[in-house]
Formats: sequence, C-alpha cells, structure tokens
Amino acid sequence: MKITTVFILLTLLSVMYSCSDEQVIFQEPEQPEQPEQPVESVPEPESSLPMLTVVGRYLKNETGETVNLHGYAQTFSPWFNEQGKYWTNYDVEGCLYYNKQKIDQILSAGWRMDFVRMHMDPYWSNTPGISVEGENDIQAFSFERFKRYLDEVFVPMALYAVEKGLYVVMRPPGVCPKEIAVGDAYHQYLLKVWKQVAAHTKLKNNTGIMFELANEPIHILGSDGQYGSGQQDHFNKMKEFFQAIVDEMRAEGCNNILWIPGLGYQSQYSGFVSNPVTGNNIGYAVHVYPGWYGSDCEVPSAELGGVDGGGYEGFQRGWNAQVAPVAAIAPVMVTEMDWAPEKYNASWGKSITGMAGDRGFGANFKYIADLTGNVSWLLFTSPEYLAQFRNVPGTEGTYTFLTDPEACPWPVYHWYQEYAGEAAAEGELTGIELSGVESELQIHMGDSRYIVVKAHYADGSSRMVTATTRFSTDKSGVVEIRQDGRLSALQEGETTLIVEYTSRQDVSRQKALKIRVVSPFLLTAAMFNPSIWENGTFDETTRTLVTGQYGFGGWQYADGLDLSAYKTLTVELGNDNESNVSFRLFDKNSYWTKPATYDFGSSRKVVVNLNQMIDENGAKIDSSHLYFVGFWSMGGKPIVISNVSLAN
Repeated sequence: MKITTVFILLTLLSVMYSCSDEQVIFQEPEQPEQPEQPVESVPEPESSLPMLTVVGRYLKNETGETVNLHGYAQTFSPWFNEQGKYWTNYDVEGCLYYNKQKIDQILSAGWRMDFVRMHMDPYWSNTPGISVEGENDIQAFSFERFKRYLDEVFVPMALYAVEKGLYVVMRPPGVCPKEIAVGDAYHQYLLKVWKQVAAHTKLKNNTGIMFELANEPIHILGSDGQYGSGQQDHFNKMKEFFQAIVDEMRAEGCNNILWIPGLGYQSQYSGFVSNPVTGNNIGYAVHVYPGWYGSDCEVPSAELGGVDGGGYEGFQRGWNAQVAPVAAIAPVMVTEMDWAPEKYNASWGKSITGMAGDRGFGANFKYIADLTGNVSWLLFTSPEYLAQFRNVPGTEGTYTFLTDPEACPWPVYHWYQEYAGEAAAEGELTGIELSGVESELQIHMGDSRYIVVKAHYADGSSRMVTATTRFSTDKSGVVEIRQDGRLSALQEGETTLIVEYTSRQDVSRQKALKIRVVSPFLLTAAMFNPSIWENGTFDETTRTLVTGQYGFGGWQYADGLDLSAYKTLTVELGNDNESNVSFRLFDKNSYWTKPATYDFGSSRKVVVNLNQMIDENGAKIDSSHLYFVGFWSMGGKPIVISNVSLAN
C-alpha cells in the first residue's frame, strides 16, 4: 500500500530508534538461514487449485459452493523484504529463496490461508539510475525489464504459491498517481502491463491466479474537466477506464478473475452499481483501514482521516454507503487491511480489535465482512511477522505485537482457523445479548439501527449469531427488520421486538426489546446533529443551534425519511434571522448533492410544499426518501428553533 509514504516513514523510524533508548514493542523476527549456493529453480507446476468463477455476487467453486478466501500480502523488493538484509542488487535467486521461504514458514506456523496478494514491485521494472518521485511515477518504467522479471520473478513466485495451495492475486507495479484520466499516460501504462500479463501462457486461464487491475486510484478526470471521486460521472469514467483494460485482457483469451479498484484509495464504490464494469469473472477490490468508512481509529489515517468513537454503527453505515452496493452485485475482496495499537509501530492502521457491535475496529470488520456474506479478505501484516507467529498466548502487561489480542495477528490467526472449519463445536447455550442495546430503544422515524446478537455459552465462550437469529414484532408497520439486523423506523409508534436464537443443540433463548419510534424532527441532543457540516452546537433546553461557518445542522435519516403521505412541513424560528438561515432538504444520501432550499429572509417562518420541492436547477426533490433535513447558515449566530410540524 502507499509504498512511497511507508518507505519514508520506515526510514524515519529507523533513524528515530537508532537514537532512542526506548524499547520497540514487538519481537525481532527470526533470521532465515541463507543458502551458501543459489537454490535450484523449482519446476513450474501445473495449476492444482480448483477453478473459481464469479456467479452473481459470489465466488463459487466447481461444485457450486460459495468460497470466501482469506490470506496475506507479499511484495518483492529488498526494502520490503526486511530492508535489504538478505538480498539486494537485483538478485533473482536471493529474492526467490527469501520469498518462497516466507510462504513455507507462514504455512508451517499454522496460518490457515488460501490466497496471497502479490505485488509485481517496480523495483524490478524501473530502469536503474533514473530518479523517480515515488511509486506512482512511471517515467523510469522499462517494458523490457518488466517482461524479463515477469518471467524470472513474478511468475515463479505465483506458481510456487499455487503449488502450496494458495490462490494468487497479482497487482501491477506501483500505485496510481493522485489524478488519472481515461487515455492518459498511466492508463496506457496499465493497458500495456496487463496485455503482457494476460497473454502469458503460464498465467492466462491458470485457475489459481487472479488479477487486481490497479492500486488505490484517488481522483479521476470527469466530463466537466475537473478531477474528483464523489459523483456518478467519476464512476462512469472509472467504468470506461477499467473496461478498456478488461476488454484488452479478454481479447488475449484471458478469462481469469479480475478485481476492479474503486476511487478514494479504494474506498468508494457506490457509483459502480449504476454503471458496473461488465463481463464474466468480475469482482471489486476494496481497501479497509481504521478511520475509513466511519470506523474507529486510534490515529487518523494518512489518506482519509477518521476519529475514534464511531464504533460499530458508524462503521456499518459507512460500509453500507460505499461497499455494500457493489457487494450486492459482485464478490468483494479486501486486498489491504490491518490494525494494531499505535505503540507497536507495526501496522499501517492504528486501532484495537475491540468487540463486535461496540467500539474498536478489528472485530467489527470481521462481523461486517461475515454478515455481508461474499467478502474475501487478507491481513496486510508483513510476512516476516506472520512467519514468526507462534500460537502461544501472551501475558497481559508483557504483550507484543504478535501476542496482543488487540493487535491483528492474534485474533486473525484464530479467525482463519474458524473459517477453515477448525472452530470448537458450539457449546451449551446459556443466553443471548443485544450488543450496545438495553431493554428499550428510541429511534426517530426514517432512521435505522443495527441489532447485533451475541450468544453466550456455559464454557464462557461467545459468538455472533445475528445471521441465524429470528426476529419478530408484536405490531406491524412501526418498524421493519432485515435478517442482517438492520432495524428501520417506518412510522411513529411503539412495538416490541422479539429476538430468538436456537443453537445446534436445539436450545432456544429470547430477548424482548421495546422500541419507540418518535417524530422525525425531535429537538433533543440525541436526535439533532448540529455538525452535519462544520462543527456546530445545539442547546436542547433553549432549542438553539449555532452552526460552524457555512455549516449545516439538523436530522439525518439512514434509511431515507418518507414524507410522501404529508402535504406541508412548517418551520418556525424563535428569533430574527441574523446569519442568512435557510431550511434545506436532501433526497440523496450525500451532503454534496443539491437540496431543496427555503430562505427565511426577513421572516421567521417557511412552509414547504412537500409535493413541489425542487433544487436550484429545477430538478424535483422526492419527499419519499429524504436523507438530510435541517438548517444552513453563515455560522456563529444563534438560531432558535420554535417549531417543526407536518400537516396532511
């Protein structure tokens, strides 16, 4: 990932630690014994792995079973192979020995993995001596060197992994520049690389090998001449960009599975639903780090920022906005993901494992991926640490990166065993818990919450069981709940949700949750968000909003608020308009779309005809699905909200 940034950070860290008395809190990896003579080349095996194909939204094997893969990532350069300790100077045999050894050591350590993402690192394809600004700089790229080392390094490593039972996902050399465009130099570079790969007789139609077509696009040139990532036009251009690569590869007779990246460092995908990349065997490659998608982070990510405190709900909503839409039409593979507390300096993402349904990153990631049902994923931890792992619990107070349950290696090692069918049998069910919810829940109309169900057993263990839990209500029409636990508030009223789980031993346990759906415009601190855009404040007692500069505060509706049964919405202020206040309603789930806008001017009252709302361009705003409703202002002045009422 972010190879240039990582290189700089690691260089700085090495200087820092050489000058510091502080102990680095992770174990030194075991040193591999180096051969005195170059290893003999391994005969290139035929693919021995079952064929996988994309069927609808799933990866399927030859017997029609759904397959979700779990693995790790490997790159082939001296720096990323332990900073050049064991091979350098374009030593092909040294590179192959080291990296094949890591595969063997990782599998010997008990990691139950079935795929590896391999980076065809530009160390090999760049012409020595030509200065570059980072791995997004392709001016040193040599096609002749790429062809040579494809044969000498990348293909032998891929075939070796397949021989060891690992599916391989190959990614191109380097990373995308900040801005790409259809037909630009970087597009032509990718077309050239993938045409060569697609025609390679040892890769083309090899059932064990797949391809991820680019690494971390950020912005793409839109039809308006501006670079961006958030509008449908940008996804239309992404479709055009990657469809050309797909078509070029298919023209070579290459029918391998292809993984398409998104925008925003591979965090944005929603626009592909309207205009997907077409053809057989197409999936989407996603990156997930702490702070992304509203997930918890100890330190904001370098790419997308983020804060601690979103917990499970924030993470799930962010995932639903960007990843879930493409997961509904195609399989998803998470090709970068890790986490650990910052103190270990051993992971890109800084967070904790936490608990599913509560705070933290790791457990919530696994829960969301499992619940989605068609997500393959890997651990981005460096291979030397995976090879060093031993399944021996650490001691609290003396944990290391590899033994701390709040860092990714320890839990993921055991999760991979569960995926491989090695989990302990379900024990004696003693009860169920609704994570983060007590016996009552208040939610405003148009919003949603997630009911997360955890089963507890007599041996002290627990497991997440939402997907196999039965939900029912004693009154219809008030709420709706899906099998994944998503609870939607349809109309004001009260109901009781009955949650029942039955174990494999046919033991059932129930929980009852009283739910109260309240007005969509409740003026309470719990329901009113003063900081939808820019940081604002809201005083529940005086009903006073102060927005940030050019800020927006109001109500958010995760499922879309349906006001189609009403004729008017009346909004009244309790003070004079001193900051150009307007009332705005958005029918798309993005603040950067155009709303219906009603200026207060010199009045304290506006009346919205809900059936005649239009935006500034005259486009109709649909009252059946409103996602943001509230007040915009220049900022810094009090806005007293006297009344918000509906009439039909």
